[in-house]
Amino acid sequence: MNGKYQKFYNTVMEYYGEYGRYDLPWRPKTTKGGLVKNPTSYCVTVSELMLQQTQASRVIPFFNNWMKVFPSWSRLAQAPQRDVLAAWKGLGYNSRALRLHQLAKIIVRDYHGNVPKDYQALVSLPGIGPYTAGAILAFAYDIYTPMIETNIRRVFIHHFFTDRDDVTDREILDVMDDMGEIPNPGEWYAALMDYGATLPKIAGHNSNTKSRHYSKQSKFEGSNRQIRGRILSILLTQQKISKNALFKKLGKENERYQKICDQLEREEFLVQTKSGVKLV
Repeated sequence: MNGKYQKFYNTVMEYYGEYGRYDLPWRPKTTKGGLVKNPTSYCVTVSELMLQQTQASRVIPFFNNWMKVFPSWSRLAQAPQRDVLAAWKGLGYNSRALRLHQLAKIIVRDYHGNVPKDYQALVSLPGIGPYTAGAILAFAYDIYTPMIETNIRRVFIHHFFTDRDDVTDREILDVMDDMGEIPNPGEWYAALMDYGATLPKIAGHNSNTKSRHYSKQSKFEGSNRQIRGRILSILLTQQKISKNALFKKLGKENERYQKICDQLEREEFLVQTKSGVKLV
């Protein structure tokens, strides 16, 4: 690692040493003997899907409850879909729960309950894209793979692309490749994420606005995403409900509600019949 990259590495690790979020329940733990114990691949996978588009502080209580209700891949695979959605309720983006449930069945059936250590095998699984695959390899298996998420992107743009406003992820990956393989990748990526999460306060601006991939999150209030969540919440409290009763609980946009129900049915959340609507 050349001097420029070594200085960058030291900056990130020094921040992590002083301000790292070591208390996050899915992070590596240091034993009394000083050994670092990595979280299980199940723990990492659950946390990474929960953390997609959701802040860590919101995820913590859901993660802790989830691990009590579904402590293993096999317990999750055997669970009814209703129970899975109930445990996810309130976290948002409920399709993540379905993908995690589907993933559990595949891991148990095809991999004997063990998440594969191969990148290509990982990205072929439901709910696992390039970043999540890299995170599983790094945090569970200490295998280094260049990967990008929002906080990591922010750090690299801040340090290496200060005079640009159209930075691509490919350019960031090129910098990672140039740095070479990093020892203790789980610790390195945890440090990058923690540093990146607070960098806007440190720097006084959000470097991610310089990314070509940057986009603001759409408004939640009144959105289809909010209505989807309300529909699922209602169905979790009732085995079955007539469509008229369901729509009456939602408001006065029946045509819109019908389209959302149709989409939820295509995604295998619910079933619509002549007598009403129910969860799968």
